[in-house]
Amino acid sequence: MKYYIIAGEASGDLHGSNLIKELKLLDADSNIRAWGGDKMQAAGAVLAKHYRDLAFMGFIEVAMNLRTIFKNLAFCKSDIFRFKPDVVILIDYPGFNLRIAEWAKENGLKVVYYISPQVWAWKENRALKMRKIIDKLLVILPFEKDFYKNKFGWNVDYVGNPLVSVVDNFKKERPLQMHTSDKKIIALLPGSRKQEVSIQLPIMLKMAEYFPDYQFVVAQAPSLDDSFYQPFLKNYSNISMVKNQTYTVLSNASAALVTSGTATLETALFHVPQVVCYRGNAVSYQIAKWLAKVKYISLVNLIMDKPVVKELIQYDLTTENLKNELQLLLHDKARQLQIENDYQQLRNSLSVNGNASANAAAIIVKFMKTGA
Repeated sequence: MKYYIIAGEASGDLHGSNLIKELKLLDADSNIRAWGGDKMQAAGAVLAKHYRDLAFMGFIEVAMNLRTIFKNLAFCKSDIFRFKPDVVILIDYPGFNLRIAEWAKENGLKVVYYISPQVWAWKENRALKMRKIIDKLLVILPFEKDFYKNKFGWNVDYVGNPLVSVVDNFKKERPLQMHTSDKKIIALLPGSRKQEVSIQLPIMLKMAEYFPDYQFVVAQAPSLDDSFYQPFLKNYSNISMVKNQTYTVLSNASAALVTSGTATLETALFHVPQVVCYRGNAVSYQIAKWLAKVKYISLVNLIMDKPVVKELIQYDLTTENLKNELQLLLHDKARQLQIENDYQQLRNSLSVNGNASANAAAIIVKFMKTGA
């Protein structure tokens, strides 16, 4: 069977690679072409385009790169047309993928969406259109199944969260010790895109001045070069940087400062106390604030429906606030215990029978064979 898979960022590359591995176990004759990254390529996909050429964040940034985005859309459609897949599998990345879903459906292709767009956060009515253009929707957050069923009468499949098995496998297979220095480690996860790293990282690095007894380790995004980070780090002695070792850093960290997104969930699954940090373009932030319908921006708090981790957003993300919150994470035993208990409940809610990637692959293959 021929699969065309589209992932537009680092997290999609990770989940796409695990999905590809499971698809190949179930379909030995699979032929997979994809938009993604190094992990999907290593898993057996032929890359049509790398996600590093696709990453634009925020309303203003997207508007400034519209020509490139439309060029990518046109190329994607023509590439799918030439490949003639049996099914198009879309992984997150909704601004791009929903357009492809609509076009694919109009052209008689089967469409599976793995990792739902966050329509529960804003523009709920997009779900009405999604139901018309998506044949199978596979969700990875426990509340999403009820959201689609109760609000739109749409039966979607909750497959569990793929990060659970990813983190579990890492803990089993990788060495746990990281020898950057004799100091305890504070992990800095400033994001995967240049725009967000440029804003978040300088504020995070300031903490090195207030906590000199700790080693701060920046988890570098795989899509960004060392040279991009160097100007930020040049004035600090207790800062180091690693690439492709985010999980190693987290497995050794006493605390973490994390830009909102998938990384907040990964940090929780490693049971590392964290502060969620986010500041964006001022205009983009005001638009997002006006549109958003959620109480929290971190996946940890959204899933648990309570403030498990502290969120410092936009104007609340100041040096003083961040210093105070980090102090609590490092020294307040009651706070540490409460976070640990909440993290365990979170993990339980994200686990279902088997692992998410295997569950998703089984549903896709069955759907393609039986239509159900």
